Amino acid sequence: MCGIVGLFIRDPALEPRAGELLAQMLGVMSDRGPDSAGFAIYQDAPAGTLKLTLRGTAQSLEGLADGLAAALGAPVRAEPHDTHLVAQVPAAREAEARAWLAAHHPDVAVVGAGRRMEIYKEVGRPDDVARRFALPRMSGSHGIGHTRMATESAVTTRGAHPFSTGLDQCLVHNGSLSNHNSVRRTLQREGLSFETENDSEVAAGYLTWRMRQGATLKEALEASLGDLDGFYTFVVGAENGFAVLRDPIACKPAVMAETARYVAFGSEYRALAGLPGIEEARVFEPEPARVYAWERG
Repeated sequence: MCGIVGLFIRDPALEPRAGELLAQMLGVMSDRGPDSAGFAIYQDAPAGTLKLTLRGTAQSLEGLADGLAAALGAPVRAEPHDTHLVAQVPAAREAEARAWLAAHHPDVAVVGAGRRMEIYKEVGRPDDVARRFALPRMSGSHGIGHTRMATESAVTTRGAHPFSTGLDQCLVHNGSLSNHNSVRRTLQREGLSFETENDSEVAAGYLTWRMRQGATLKEALEASLGDLDGFYTFVVGAENGFAVLRDPIACKPAVMAETARYVAFGSEYRALAGLPGIEEARVFEPEPARVYAWERG
């Protein structure tokens, strides 16, 4: 069944509450996906740096930042969050950082990378996952989240959403793709690699592939309507905003709310009901096969 949420802040004064509001929305969707949960939140980092969100154990993450800094010959700022650690590295040294991690910490996974994006996901009830990572205390310009009910694969952290296959880009998905295996093979021939058998990772990879060819996020999503078959709702995070797309028959439930202060998405209206000023929002159901996108100015 799964539940997905998204929040795009228009009023900068509301950005300090982004994590609090996203956590509230995620918690409400707990009964749609009690197996595991995850979220991405976008917040600025110092110029010239790149964030690597890493997942491991307390033992595998201990001393990692110091070792990485020594290997790069540059300072690495690290922020631990439970089983995850966000390491800020020089943007131009990303490949070196990844190579060092693969060689010296093969048991640590790179969950996502970007100038502004941080991704966190774990097994457990969504409200508990949000608390573990202290999501209510995070600020940001926008974020997306997912509550998972595993119906076609095991309950694992690797299988939790969001999936990220490009810098500052990630995707959460409610539904099922029928042709993901053939699309995966095509993308692998194009040089993409995948960590799981999850169809949602294929959808994320498809968008990355299209955008590497020069498409905008909106154009990539529009192209997906002809190439990805199934029933789905996608919410996609990008460096400066987020986008929503439902399949041509709009099989999965979805609702949006728009005010002067924010734009919000939820699988059900109750995910939005606690947002400030919701009583004055324009609430609507997104149309099938239409891309909705919002970006920072």
